[in-house]
Amino acid sequence: MTEPPDSRTQETAYPPISDYGYISDCHSGALVSRTGSIDWCCMPRIDSASCFGRILDWDNGGYCRISPTGKYNVSRNYLDSTLILVTTFETDSGRVRLLDFLPMREGGASEPHRQLLRIVEGLEGEMELFAQVVPRFDYGAIKPWIKQYVGTAFVAIGGYQGLLLSGNVNLQIEKRHTLSGTFRLKAGERKYLSVLYRRPEVLGDRRVDVMPDEEVDRRFEETKDWWTRWISKVQCGGPHKDEVVRSAIVLKGLQNAPTGAIAAAATTSLPEAWGKSRNWDYRFSWIRDSVFTVRTLDQIGFTSEADGFRRFVERSTAGSAEELQILFGVGGERRLYEHVIEGLRGYRGASPVRLGNAAESQVQLDVYGELLDLAWSWHKRGHSPDNDYWEFLVELVNDAAKKWKGPDQGLWEMRGEPRHFVQSKAMCWVALDRGVKLAKDLGHRHLVEEWEKSRDEIRRDVETKGYDSKRGVFTQAYGYKDLDASLLLMPIFGFVDFTDERMIRTTDAIRKDLNQNGLIRRYSADNDGMEGDEGTFLACTFWLAECLARQGRIDEAKEAFEVGLSTGNDLGLFAEEFDASRGEMMGNFPQGLTHLSLIAAAVALWEESKET
Repeated sequence: MTEPPDSRTQETAYPPISDYGYISDCHSGALVSRTGSIDWCCMPRIDSASCFGRILDWDNGGYCRISPTGKYNVSRNYLDSTLILVTTFETDSGRVRLLDFLPMREGGASEPHRQLLRIVEGLEGEMELFAQVVPRFDYGAIKPWIKQYVGTAFVAIGGYQGLLLSGNVNLQIEKRHTLSGTFRLKAGERKYLSVLYRRPEVLGDRRVDVMPDEEVDRRFEETKDWWTRWISKVQCGGPHKDEVVRSAIVLKGLQNAPTGAIAAAATTSLPEAWGKSRNWDYRFSWIRDSVFTVRTLDQIGFTSEADGFRRFVERSTAGSAEELQILFGVGGERRLYEHVIEGLRGYRGASPVRLGNAAESQVQLDVYGELLDLAWSWHKRGHSPDNDYWEFLVELVNDAAKKWKGPDQGLWEMRGEPRHFVQSKAMCWVALDRGVKLAKDLGHRHLVEEWEKSRDEIRRDVETKGYDSKRGVFTQAYGYKDLDASLLLMPIFGFVDFTDERMIRTTDAIRKDLNQNGLIRRYSADNDGMEGDEGTFLACTFWLAECLARQGRIDEAKEAFEVGLSTGNDLGLFAEEFDASRGEMMGNFPQGLTHLSLIAAAVALWEESKET
């Protein structure tokens, strides 16, 4: 049975990343532990400062906990096809379930509730539970002042953040900065706790109405119905449909509803190497990851997400290739300067904790191909670019034609000297190839000849300088013999056929050289000069499964897919990386790139299995 959280020592305090579930309203996000503690929550946006954040500092980050007072067994699941998390506690005396969600509503893109709801329902017998709300604003920098608001409601105010805390759980103020209380729950009884985000000046003037008890049911049902309607559009079969559905819901939960931007992950600074400095902020919208996401969602029936992101990129770049960055804030922000939060210990001591991401100023040439591929896919579906968007695409193609010969930081955003990465060159080829196809279809044939020349020149260059003729495989970069799992993307984007002998050999070599217990590293250890030994990169394992499936190697593809699938937690959530030797998740969580790669691999297996 699980011990109450208070019985843990500092050394064992941090749960494994796999212990967390994710909830979202397509604005904010939160992580809920297996013990019923919200250890990470950012409102009003996924990239806002945390109001609960002890996943990055157990003592000072803050949390919101509801759990039994004694020993208990726990199980959990998502309610049907939703992001409503159900945690069931069972003790010798009774059984209860805890429902956690961020309420959704129609029209919520512009007017979200900005609320976290926690409902506890008695199922059998009777149980004593303990509730504690320990808000810590601005990543633990502020212990907010908690005071009574009206009736049994309280406000927590500090700096530029504020929370309205209400419900029918009996809580008391402790030392001005904490709410706590013990309560008993019998079968058929129900308690709830509401955490509502509002600016402190609004709460200070008492201009916010406390939610009436009867509104709890309505918001629960509306949230359940919203997710059920959204996922009903899914078009996928096969043995892994359940995993596809869960991953699609996670990707939707990472989207910012007002703008269409898609965050790469819900967290910052969960480590890629234990106790080291490979800690990054992923709560932004990477062009690459987002294009992969909308491409994948489009495969299974969610076409509106593709158009929403397309319009986000056009707005964020001001319609100009010169303004293109490889990532933006989820509201379109450009200045995402990376800096360190002093004083936070980091998850299990992995410091520094970072905000922002220095990759915003990097050159990564693959983005040209990803944006043109998205435009081409959208065009094939009958949504051709208008004149303004076409001008933007022409600029992108011309930029790719001009810049492809230079080095860049590559897909992996390496922070050393730039290199001539093969995958980056191949994606510049994709930009020229899709530009040529669009120009022909749209009647702009005067552009075709020069673009075709550049496209063909890129291919000759890559096939000469990016190919190891002795081994018969493509390499990571010009002048390097190392392999790179990003090469598995080349057939996915059409630079080379899946069944080309060079690609088959490259696939097998990656599978052999970058393998760790069946999982795939993104490149050789120490290849990037960074501190610490990172885990296997989970998207790469699913890319391998997709390649093997498209090569007709179904049994091998299934094997790779199942190994990748085994790294998820009991809720079907995946992190960025996995420590194959320790059997633990690593990196930010949940990670969109892992989930979308899982979907693409599952679709490939489903489609190719039907052909055999």
